[in-house]
Amino acid sequence: MSLLRKVSSVGAATLVSRVLGFVRDALMAAVLGAGPLADAFVAAFQLPNLARRLLAEGALNAAFVPAWLTRRAEAGPEAARAFTGRVFGSLAAVLAGLAALAALFMPQVVGLIAPGFAPQDARFALAVGWARWTVGYVVLAGLVAVLAGVLNATGRVGAAAALPIAFNVVMIAALAAALFGGMAETPAAGTLLALAVLLAGLVQLALVGVAAARLPVRPLDRPCVDAGPDMRRFFRRAGPGLIAAGIPQIKFFAAVAIASGVPGAASYLWYADRLYELPLGIVAAIAAGVLVPVLAAHARAADGAALGGAQSRAVEFAAGLALPAAVGLVLLADPIARTLFERGAFGPADSAATAAVLAAMAFGLPGHVLEKVFAAGAYAHTDTATPMMTALAGLVVAIAGGVLLLPAFGAAGVAAAMAASGWVNAASLAAIEARRGRLRLDRSTPRTLAKVVAAAALMALALALVRELAAGLLEGGTAARVLALTALIGCGGAVYAAAVQAMGAFDLAQLAGLRGRRT
Repeated sequence: MSLLRKVSSVGAATLVSRVLGFVRDALMAAVLGAGPLADAFVAAFQLPNLARRLLAEGALNAAFVPAWLTRRAEAGPEAARAFTGRVFGSLAAVLAGLAALAALFMPQVVGLIAPGFAPQDARFALAVGWARWTVGYVVLAGLVAVLAGVLNATGRVGAAAALPIAFNVVMIAALAAALFGGMAETPAAGTLLALAVLLAGLVQLALVGVAAARLPVRPLDRPCVDAGPDMRRFFRRAGPGLIAAGIPQIKFFAAVAIASGVPGAASYLWYADRLYELPLGIVAAIAAGVLVPVLAAHARAADGAALGGAQSRAVEFAAGLALPAAVGLVLLADPIARTLFERGAFGPADSAATAAVLAAMAFGLPGHVLEKVFAAGAYAHTDTATPMMTALAGLVVAIAGGVLLLPAFGAAGVAAAMAASGWVNAASLAAIEARRGRLRLDRSTPRTLAKVVAAAALMALALALVRELAAGLLEGGTAARVLALTALIGCGGAVYAAAVQAMGAFDLAQLAGLRGRRT
């Protein structure tokens, strides 16, 4: 499969997942609102969400895929299959032990996740009870991750890319059952959602299991726990990469913890983050499922020209997606929040607060997206430590900034600190990679990026003008707001696409030529 086709497949699947995520979160807003129930569920969902990001949705690829490819190239498919079985069994054993400990000490875990929840607070008891159900997903995510890694390494990216879709479909079904079953604004709805998280993990495992069973060769030998030097070396190498990939979610952990003393703040951060994750999630999925294997192949072959070209196109693609997305989220934060969430238990004040958080987050989107691309280049050279260190530096910025800005700006201040951390991540990692000679962009890349900035500026002017013209519709009912928001997004996208095309920012013929290149 060509690089372009893989990127298109993963990008399309992730886009579908994020759209379904909007549906899920709109239903969650209607069922749980932005009060105590939603705050408690957001806290209970932190551990499985971290596992989902680190494992089931691709971050393990950073260490697993290069290691799997190396074993297959050097020792043949039997060695790769045995390696998969050892990773599968060892990871399952470790995660099962961690999940059991977390369930046993869940009150202390929730106290760390949401220190603003007082023990006598109803949110605390609900979060502890629901988290004891959801933590089981951590084990399932590990099993899913190994099978998804094999699929990505063999070029079968479709099933792994569809994992978030499966998760969202199950959650939507549970929310619909709660809404139409009379459970809205009751603890029973949260319990149903916690059980749905476990069911979603089982569905994801079935999805990748069926896909792996269809591979030409058996994907793994009998799973076993291996504490030998080879496996310890793999997990030592995987650890920094997993920490680096988990920093965005750890940032959200920290944001929820910092803001948990403010009623509703955790919910506002959650809903805004779901919107923010649309463009970020697409690039992250492509980086994990497509860019890491491709860049790793070029690095292993010592093909500097191909590696530099792939990095350049990846940076241009990432900036070309992230910058207009950030502009759109800043300018349309209020109508987006009102249109998607303002119904049922979610009122106008909740929409305004969510919009402020979303606009603040959006300023950091290009930085976070570019950091994913630069990290993929480091992983291609089996360097997982550098992305971890730069991500930790960004985490320090997010925590310190959030603590300083919370008193004056509330949850929006915490979001602004998260945005600043994205730029720190990207700038520091790019500087280190360039100094080591591992980031070599084409001479045309700065010109392309300048054209992207100019096109995004034109898009911003067009959006500001059309938003004024559509002000009446945006103040109307749900149908009118949906119509106006669709028109605004369509107008912004059309202006941006026309601008980049007119300026020649992207060479469409060159992109089309990628179809014939085998990776």
